[in-house]
Amino acid sequence: MDRSASGNVRHRRHVWKSHYGRGMSRIPRKAMSRRGTQFSWVGAIVPFARGGRRAHPPKGSTGLVKINRKEAIKALLSSLSYVADNKAIEKKYARIEKVEGTFPLIVEDKVVELKTKDFLDSLKKILGDLYSVAVQEKSVRAGKGKMRGRKYKKNAGLLVIVGNDIIKVNDLSVSDLASSGARLTLFSEKAIGELEKVFDDEKKSKTKEVKVKKADIRKIRKENRKNKARKVKKIEDKSEGVKEDA
Repeated sequence: MDRSASGNVRHRRHVWKSHYGRGMSRIPRKAMSRRGTQFSWVGAIVPFARGGRRAHPPKGSTGLVKINRKEAIKALLSSLSYVADNKAIEKKYARIEKVEGTFPLIVEDKVVELKTKDFLDSLKKILGDLYSVAVQEKSVRAGKGKMRGRKYKKNAGLLVIVGNDIIKVNDLSVSDLASSGARLTLFSEKAIGELEKVFDDEKKSKTKEVKVKKADIRKIRKENRKNKARKVKKIEDKSEGVKEDA
């Protein structure tokens, strides 16, 4: 009998149309065919099943964080001044022994509009010894990294900022200019004009927040901590000077 003495409790070995009690793994399944109470099932939905969902799909909106507009503008301005520091550029590129001249470079719009071969020839004349690190090179990584999703590696190269191509002024971020050090940067005349307009529009706009990358926020907060430390040091130096005079 499948019921208790009272008749209220039912003893069943397994629930009908279920994999419980059948010695099967308990994963989501879909029925391919059925004959009475017998089913032909296959695993479905879960990531490890054939045709299942992705385990960790890319999340497009999670990389952006809101930050105060004035703080974001200050960070972008500080990164622009950072790429003008020759010592910071030397630290970024290991093959550079000494950086001569002033950076970032500003060229006419005609240079950017040249064909690739002519553009590279003009870069050789402009950069001189720095041309070797300006062109981005892609090579196969040595070691086990090839088996772990990082087969290729590439150098930072030259960052070209123009009005319409390569990197637009409106898309320019702190991480583009100062990602793990100051990058060699080249501006077109049109990009400089548009950059001035961007800062003018930001001053006029009434919006309080902008969206930036998480990596940019780390750099902004680090820069703010440095500025605070400098201010504290200046105050301490002044106080020591006052004590000595007294």
